[in-house]
Amino acid sequence: MAQGGGRAMRGAVPALLAGRVPAPSQLWRSTIEGLGASLGREAEQRRLFPWLAVAFGAGILIFFTATDGEPSLAAPLIAAGLCLAVTPLLRARPVALALMLALAALFLGFASGVRRVASVAGPVLTRITIAPLTGLVEGLDEREGGARLIVRVERFGELDAAQRPQRVRVSYRAAQAVRPGDTIRATARLLPPPEAVRPGGYDFARDAYFRGIGAVGSLVGKVEVGTPAEPLPLSLRLAAAIDATRNAFTRRITEAIGGQAGAVAAALVTGKRGLISNETNDVLRAAGIYHVVSISGLHMVLAAGVVFWLVRAGLALVPVLALAWPIKKIAAGAAMLGVTAYCAFSGWDVAAERALIMTLVMLGAILVDRPALSMRNLALAAILALAREPEALLGPSFQMSFGAVAGLIACAPLIDGRVFRTESSSRIARAASWMATAVVGTLATTLVAQIATAPFATYHFQTVQPFGLVGNALTLPLVSLAVMPAAVLGMLAYPFALDRPVWWLMGLAVRGMLDISAWIAGFGQANVVLPAFGTGALTLLAAALLLATLPVSRLRLLALLPAGLGIALAASPTRYDIYIDRDGAGAAVRGKDGRLVVLGRPPGFVLEQWLKADGDGRRPDSVTGAAIPRCDRLGCTLAAVDGRAVSLVTDKRAFAEDCARADILITRLRVPPGCAAPLIADRTVLAAQGATAIRLGAAGPEVVTARAAGQPKPWQPRPANAATPAAQPESQPSSDPGAADPSDPPPSEIPQ
Repeated sequence: MAQGGGRAMRGAVPALLAGRVPAPSQLWRSTIEGLGASLGREAEQRRLFPWLAVAFGAGILIFFTATDGEPSLAAPLIAAGLCLAVTPLLRARPVALALMLALAALFLGFASGVRRVASVAGPVLTRITIAPLTGLVEGLDEREGGARLIVRVERFGELDAAQRPQRVRVSYRAAQAVRPGDTIRATARLLPPPEAVRPGGYDFARDAYFRGIGAVGSLVGKVEVGTPAEPLPLSLRLAAAIDATRNAFTRRITEAIGGQAGAVAAALVTGKRGLISNETNDVLRAAGIYHVVSISGLHMVLAAGVVFWLVRAGLALVPVLALAWPIKKIAAGAAMLGVTAYCAFSGWDVAAERALIMTLVMLGAILVDRPALSMRNLALAAILALAREPEALLGPSFQMSFGAVAGLIACAPLIDGRVFRTESSSRIARAASWMATAVVGTLATTLVAQIATAPFATYHFQTVQPFGLVGNALTLPLVSLAVMPAAVLGMLAYPFALDRPVWWLMGLAVRGMLDISAWIAGFGQANVVLPAFGTGALTLLAAALLLATLPVSRLRLLALLPAGLGIALAASPTRYDIYIDRDGAGAAVRGKDGRLVVLGRPPGFVLEQWLKADGDGRRPDSVTGAAIPRCDRLGCTLAAVDGRAVSLVTDKRAFAEDCARADILITRLRVPPGCAAPLIADRTVLAAQGATAIRLGAAGPEVVTARAAGQPKPWQPRPANAATPAAQPESQPSSDPGAADPSDPPPSEIPQ
């Protein structure tokens, strides 16, 4: 087949070079035979299997984005079974066989989404509620101004089991002697998990739903701490003990090192990032190295590598064992146990779980004498991770981690530093070769990872770090050679109470990392804000990444088409002219100077996300423009960029005037019947549609909402009735920065 394709192409190319246009039949035959030859090479190289992971993910994507209602689990399972049942009849038709297997994988991916939603289904609070709370503390994260608790709810006010959230996340400011495994009794102010602050934005409510969290809020007044009345199940006791140990480790490391270096060092070991200040987070992000404080691929690989090396080196010291036993496989098995234990210690975070699965697959390949780093292993890890948590496909962590590793595997032959290796016997030459290989390898690895993750990072965070290559090149060697080995040594020395000197030494390296990050953050344009682009551009860019990394034949050239279209779409995003808060507390309107102007008092986190989506790098507390809204005690008015009058009503006495003169009326109150404003976003509308964005044009306003049309998703329960909105307007704004809006959205990950 390959030879036939080559003959066809050899017949078409000379015709083009001679200025003749080949006959359409010749071009068609050349294309078909060339495609067949490329597919044959893909099959020979066993590169068709990774596309099953792509099909599996496509099924998950269809479930989350296209379904309207609650699909049956039996339907996709039966469809997948029928597809698999006919595969024995298609062995003589490889193309049909491959398509049928891909279709089966797609249905199985769809089924995994249905199963996952059903397995985590639980009540979600529909309105702000203040009531006594009794529950078990499952987890605790210390923060600068207090702590956040994950509480398994036993009682909350008068709500019965069908309405009471199973878990809640609450914050408290007072220093309380609370430990995981304790029971607490306190008055809690709870509200529904906040949905996206703009259409297409990060949806905390979705993430909370899949973590079993049905409400967020804060504890009010005194907190009574006690012990459980009955013995806890083993799983809860174990989880509480692990979390308590993590907190103890965090405090010990922080106290031994001190300052923000201690907070960052503790996060590197335990995954507890609550003590890291916002300023330090900004510095790390500007340097492009925030991924190092998220327990993910880098940590899992280093943990597994340390255990693997120690066990193999220890066994190699005994000649009898080294000659008689398969010490490499024994070391791989020990590394699998060690990295699993470390993942459990780090809290089984979503990113850590996926990194664990990937690491276990790589180590398992050693046990069966297979190449550890291969695209097939990556695809298998992706299928296992998505089968367990299909919702991860929608988040930046999965997209960036697997995208980066796929790029690194595909480019491995180009970045292995082979060109700098030498056979010289000179120590100086060998040292120079090793240094050049290490430096170029680090730079090339970082560059490939950043290119592979750029579409996802830009889509989710609207930021680009131009000096991230420099930041990673300068800090990753420090992290790999000093910080992480010190972390492993400190954990080994902790049971002997000999760890404090190790933490002090680790703190020196972490301070160096922070100094380098601060130096890079001081560069001009170290953190560039780009306008948010749509899912169409992201889909095209993701398809380009898949086509560029999965094939080994000329099929890789097909990536140029979606890459070009995706970049074109991403480079010309259509900005919204008005953003409206999900509870009507405020809005951002594009004035005649082209910049967003604030109406009302939207929460700071919400305003920050609006500005980033607009490609505006201003801080929320400095948002001003040439257009200044006219405000009084009853509300504000402003002329939008196209001259339309926009009114924000905060007092019902303003309805009589604003309903008559406003083109767009925004309020967290309920608009009275007969209001003549052409477009109204009031309490009832926002409770049903969520955050709203409006694009102004000659044909009229185009309205886009966070909630799609049709039945709400499970994490988007509609209020029980029109009189009970998701957030009550007469109460204080539902924008508690420590509860309602996440101050720590998913960090970007670039596994190295």
